[in-house]
Amino acid sequence: MLSVVATSVLTLSGMAALFGAILAVASKAFAVHRDPKVLEILEVLPGVNCGACGFPGCQGYAEAAVAAGEIPAACPPGGSDAAEKVAGILGTEAGEILPVIAVVHCSAGFSNSVQRLKYDGIEDCRAAMLVSGSPRACIFGCLSLGTCKTVCPFNAVELDDEGVVHISRERCTGCGKCVEACPVNIIELVPMDMRVHIRCSNHDKGKAAKAVCEVSCIACQLCVKKCPYDAIHMDNNLAVIDYSKCTNCGICAAICPTKAIIDEVKARPRAIIGRGCDGNGKCKEVCPVKAIEGEPGERHEIIGDKCIGCGVCLSVCPTKSISMVGALGHQKGR
Repeated sequence: MLSVVATSVLTLSGMAALFGAILAVASKAFAVHRDPKVLEILEVLPGVNCGACGFPGCQGYAEAAVAAGEIPAACPPGGSDAAEKVAGILGTEAGEILPVIAVVHCSAGFSNSVQRLKYDGIEDCRAAMLVSGSPRACIFGCLSLGTCKTVCPFNAVELDDEGVVHISRERCTGCGKCVEACPVNIIELVPMDMRVHIRCSNHDKGKAAKAVCEVSCIACQLCVKKCPYDAIHMDNNLAVIDYSKCTNCGICAAICPTKAIIDEVKARPRAIIGRGCDGNGKCKEVCPVKAIEGEPGERHEIIGDKCIGCGVCLSVCPTKSISMVGALGHQKGR
């Protein structure tokens, strides 16, 4: 009996030693060499694995960067700081990284838009669209079920009591997770420094759009006509901003009759007309919000509560008598 046990122990020990030797050889034979630069890059990346760069997580990004010898794409959460560090590791230039932020093109709430039905199911926009479509009469608008908030890895998305989505400028990294998750495609990544946005996605004609939402774009085209920079155009009954031309002047937001355009600039400057004014009236003619008054030949004045500080009057004043003062600093007429 003792010899049987001893034989078994010896046999198992021998097999263990043999398999151990095989594994040791295999680990060396099939070892995957990892470039130390990959590990260095992983150390400087934010590590959220959001995929906004277009690669499968931070590991995929780091490997692609080392393989290419240059930064393969922007890392939105890491921003310029991470880009410079990665470029330093690779021995290349980071280039300019333009920070972006998510914007929701809908500001309709429960009280100012028509509800088509009451959805009672999983609190997920995608699930609602599969089951019943949008609970709102506007098929283009936000469903207010918070899928964008759920998928945001940075807690940058909030829903207020009205069901309106708000994006935190401080926390949003422009990773694009909310853009991908939104089933009605109303979230867009735009340059971080842009502060004026059209918060509507309704492509119905004016009367039909207004019938389902009080803050919808009604295709009146006032913003298109008044924009001095040709930064707004119409796309199938909906006003759209060309952010490459927009200067954040705020004119479009000030004149929009339904307030479908949002101006996020907290405090704007105002114009002041100096003593050199000869009363030619050109500033009064071009003011898009009718904030200038005065008789021909007499010094004109600014109606303070109407002026939005857009600066259009500066460019037409022949006597250079207009200055901009206030929140954004001082800008002498030119």
